[in-house]
Amino acid sequence: MGHRKQRVGAPPGFFACEAAGLDWLRVPGGPPVVEVLDVADDHLDLVRLTEVGPDRAKAEDFGRRLAVLHDAGAPAFGSPPEGWHGDGFFGPLDQPLPMPTGAHDSWGEFLAVRRLEPLRDLLPAEDAHALDPLIARLRSSELDDDDSPARLHGDLWSGNVLWTADGATLIDPAAHGGHRESDLAMLALFGCPHLDAVLAGYQAVHPLRRGWQHRRSLHQVYPVGMHVVLFGGGYRAQLHQLLAAIPT
Repeated sequence: MGHRKQRVGAPPGFFACEAAGLDWLRVPGGPPVVEVLDVADDHLDLVRLTEVGPDRAKAEDFGRRLAVLHDAGAPAFGSPPEGWHGDGFFGPLDQPLPMPTGAHDSWGEFLAVRRLEPLRDLLPAEDAHALDPLIARLRSSELDDDDSPARLHGDLWSGNVLWTADGATLIDPAAHGGHRESDLAMLALFGCPHLDAVLAGYQAVHPLRRGWQHRRSLHQVYPVGMHVVLFGGGYRAQLHQLLAAIPT
């Protein structure tokens, strides 16, 4: 039996983009990904998943598999999933916002140009101005490292990881080429079950660069900022706390 996601008047390509992202995330040794049955302008049919409770063994296995997925790579920072051309989408089905794609050699430039500057245009003035120092640092390459573009889920909060008999299964991606720490920061943002086990499994396959815990705030600015746009007030204080916590 399938599960249908449907919205009349969905933005053009909304469901086709999601289907392409799911296909792109399906890599040998990576996490299970929900299977696409059919896609059209107004709906996406997916295999219906049966959820089970999370446990530490499944969490550690998910971490290992997530590292394999990230290591599958992407052509550039900001690149869309294979089979999709154009911008992606971020946010709930009834109110998705555009998520610009591109092709950047520098992660900092990508985050500034394709994420934070478009976000800035959507925020109230006080919040928008608060992003300016970070945007300048990102554009200067000060926050770059030598990590190559990772193949990201892109919206990896805990609600988009369904625990099944096959393991932690990915749904609802905003897939793109980005920095591996961004997916991990999203898992931490809204409380992934057994996150310590997920991270232990991840590091067994791909050890993270020193200081990754302190960089979570950097990678959480965009999703929290988008939550300010989508849902308003309660996230504004959190956005400013994140900006204050970014390592100097």
